[in-house]
Order: sequence, then C-alpha cells, then structure tokens
Amino acid sequence: MRLLMTALILTIGIWSSAVQPKYDLLLKNGHVIDPKNNINEKRDIAILKGLIAAVEKNIDPSTAARVVDVNGLYVTPGLVDIHVHVYAGTGVKAYTGDWSVYPDLHSFRSCTTTMVDAGTAGWQNFEDFKQRVIERSQTRVFALLNIVGLGMGGGPIEQDTNDMNPGKTVEMIEKYREIIVGIKTAHYAKPDWTAVDRALEAATLANVPLMVDFGEFRPERPHWDLILKKLRPGDIYTHTYLSRVPMFDENGKVRPYLFEGKKRGVIFDVGHGAGSFVFRYAVPAMKQGFTPNSISTDLHLRSANGGMKDMVNVMSKFLNMGMPLEEVILKSTWNPSKEIKREKFGHLSIGAPADVAVFRLERGDFGYVDVEKAMMKGNQRMACEMTLLDGNVMYDLNGRNSDSWEKPVSSK
Repeated sequence: MRLLMTALILTIGIWSSAVQPKYDLLLKNGHVIDPKNNINEKRDIAILKGLIAAVEKNIDPSTAARVVDVNGLYVTPGLVDIHVHVYAGTGVKAYTGDWSVYPDLHSFRSCTTTMVDAGTAGWQNFEDFKQRVIERSQTRVFALLNIVGLGMGGGPIEQDTNDMNPGKTVEMIEKYREIIVGIKTAHYAKPDWTAVDRALEAATLANVPLMVDFGEFRPERPHWDLILKKLRPGDIYTHTYLSRVPMFDENGKVRPYLFEGKKRGVIFDVGHGAGSFVFRYAVPAMKQGFTPNSISTDLHLRSANGGMKDMVNVMSKFLNMGMPLEEVILKSTWNPSKEIKREKFGHLSIGAPADVAVFRLERGDFGYVDVEKAMMKGNQRMACEMTLLDGNVMYDLNGRNSDSWEKPVSSK
C-alpha cells in the first residue's frame, strides 16, 4: 500500500510539473534591441515573476501561461527618461505644482517605465513630493534633489542663495538614497557661480552626479568654464541643443570645448522641454558628430502639449536626424540608467526587472516641431505599442494581451 501511495504521489507530481507553465508571459517573434547585451535580432522574451527569465531565438509557446505575438515589432528595455517634472497637485503656480504633470498619465503610453524628476523639489519639500506623487505612482520615479531648498518654485525662490544649503541637501539624500539619485541646479540668473558651486559641494559630499540647467548664460561665468572646469566626469549638462549655448564658431563648426567636455566624461543630455531644443543647432551638430549621451524629454505641462510631446516623439526626431535605431534605444535605456547609477534597469538581462517596451516603426510622411515651432520633415516614426513594468502589462494600444470579445466566457 505504501509503495502504491508513493507511486501515486510521484505520478501526480510528474503530471503537475508537466502542465504547470514554465513562464508567466512570452513575447514571441519580436525584433529585440538590447544595447547593453549587444542584441539586435529576432528573439523571444520569457517573463517569470516580474523578471526576465529567458531571451532566446525560439521559445516553445507551450511553456508560457500567456503568449503575446509581437511579430513585426521592436522589443526593447523600458525607456528611462532622466529629465521630467512631476511634482503635481500642490496648487502652486510653478513647477512645484501646476506646471508639473502626473507621471502615470505620460509614462506608459510612451513606453517609459522609469522617470527621474529633475530637481523640482529641494530638501524642504521633497518629502511632500514623495508622499504626494512618488509613493502614489505606478511609474518608477526617482529624483534629482534641487540645491534650492524649495526647489523650482519660480521667480525669486530659485535665485535665493540663502536657501542653497549643501548640508541639508546631503542629509535628505542620505535619508532617501534609494530614491534620490543626484542633485540639480536650474534657472540661476545671477552672474556668479554660487548655484553651481553649492550644488557641486553637495554632490561631492553625497557622492552622486550633478545635473545642470545653466539658466542665464552670463559672460562672467562662461559656458565653457562650466563644461571644462566645473563639471566632474559623470556630471550631466542638460539642454544640449538649447539656442543660448555657444555651440558654433563663426564658420558654423561645433566649438572644440564641447568635444573636449565629452572626452572629460561630462554627460550631455537632451532635455528637450518647451524651450530647449532647436533643429538649427541639433541637425548641424549631429552631422558633425556632436551627439547626446542620453535622450530625455524635460516633460512638463507646456512641453507635453508643444513640440516635445513625449519620449517616443523625441526619439523619433533623432532617428530622422540620422541616428541609428540601436543608438536611439541605447541613449533612451542603458545610458541614462548608468548616468543615474541605477544599472539594474535599462536592459533585458536574465534576472533583470521585466521592464519592456514594444514599438512599431512606421514609415510615411511625418513632421516634427522644435521649441521655435520650426518643422523638420521625416519618413520614420516610432510608436508605442505596449509597455510592461515588472512583467505587468501597463499599456496595450491594440489589445495584444487581451482575448477577443467573441471568445466564449468560461463558466468557472
């Protein structure tokens, strides 16, 4: 009898393992672009318990509980946008309020799984931002802490050097190091280096990168000194193609200091925004080999409804300016993840969080608009088809993960 029971238990175990799916979800037949792992070919991706479980040329669909056919589409890591403003809901008429947007309304529909709020809050209001937005968002949100204690509150608030306190800034970083990935200085208009110097002091003490939006360009603090003398390797200059940048010499050539800055290890980030990207700079600079390290939106209320629109639209601009698709993906996934020292994200390695973007690459007659309302024609456009965060389908434009309404409903 005991032998019979043992045999029965073994038989049930074998039967159970045979019918139990090996994977939760399988993305089948897509063209995978994963720059970190040098993959640019047709592959299948299997997901188990929110993690990437397999990336292979052919995975048996019978091994997955659910299969999504992504034939003809591109599959990449979820996008990482390191310049957004999402401190919404305070009622303040500034970036620390009405000019910010809620992340979940803009992330997944643009194939973005990770956002970095770029200094909207400082040490005085970061905890309110954390409670009000970060903890309530499905989007993965990190933050750069503004060197100004009250953050991007507009007007005199952002010029108040008395509120630029490196010690208090570092204390807040230490308290929330899992969320705060760096420091930001922005919009400073005075002719001195106070904002940059205080931000650098805090960044050095906390051992985090600094992002600089240079604000007003003043002869007393030239841009080349920022790039060549102030910023450290790994620090980020955002708004690369801003029209106030002294980018070209009298012959239309990109000035050498910018290439020298890149060689020093300074990161050049796009930060498109509503006022910081012009084709008359970006197109000739790209042709001369001065390309950004990372692509980001500078998402906020005005930019979302202007020429910027969203992450995939900005990526499409670079694609149409001649940047290869694999490089566009690299600078929207793995590069920004490294820049904020969050190398867990931005790739499809086995065991990584299953943050996945699925794109269509459309061909046609398209128009792209910059912050000066100048238009550039293009024949390609990236469009977000599906977005997964930690293996969960967060956005599905054409219902690829859904059953037909005509399918009989189970009686169970």
